[in-house]
Amino acid sequence: MTWLQVAASVPLVALAVAVAAKERLGLTRDLLSAAVRAAVQLAAVGVVLLLLFEHAATAGVIAWVAVMLLIAGQVAGRRGRAVPHARILATASIAAGSLPTVAVLIVFEILPVRPEVIIPVAGMIVATAMQATGLTLLRLAQEICHARPAIEARLALAMTVDRAFAPNRRSAARTALLPAIDSTKVVGLVSLPGAMTGLIIAGVDPLTAIRYQIVVMYMLLAAATLAAAAAGHLAQRVLFDPRAHRLRLPVGSDEP
Repeated sequence: MTWLQVAASVPLVALAVAVAAKERLGLTRDLLSAAVRAAVQLAAVGVVLLLLFEHAATAGVIAWVAVMLLIAGQVAGRRGRAVPHARILATASIAAGSLPTVAVLIVFEILPVRPEVIIPVAGMIVATAMQATGLTLLRLAQEICHARPAIEARLALAMTVDRAFAPNRRSAARTALLPAIDSTKVVGLVSLPGAMTGLIIAGVDPLTAIRYQIVVMYMLLAAATLAAAAAGHLAQRVLFDPRAHRLRLPVGSDEP
């Protein structure tokens, strides 16, 4: 694909902007900004990745993954900003979901340990963990606001913090995992995911592409589940006073 062919896809963005403007969605500027940022960021990242693939050692790969974790933590933390220390919690949760998943792929030699393989795969894993973490924190903040009387009633009945908050923590995790579960259920029937599509376009045998895609779907499920679980437990630690077993209010709450 040439850059001219890439430019030929710009009318698709124009179509999206036209529809948003006609429907008065108030998203025209956001759509244009997102399209421009995506092109600039991907071009810049492409140059960096080219250098990494050619010259990077293990330290370069680790540094790149660390940068991805930090950026993902900031994004997920903004989504759940009502939870105290949300960005720190999000970064830790994403790492808890991503690093063990990458480690399994490397230890069991499921994928070759090369920068051009590990970096893109780690990016998919971190992005999935980021989405699950952000949704978990967002849902937990909503649970605290709407279910506070029920939680405090359970605490008043001498339940531990873990037991009192467990229903809300599980509800948040279930909500966060629905996108990953649904996409896994319909893979191949409704959608052909990017990894499989890319391999097929590159000329790889479809059965080989399917094997890679199965690994991708399994690793994304693992990363999302670990990240959502970690986000729930870490958020619980900051949402409750460990000494008084009392529920703290989310950041920004206007209650006394």
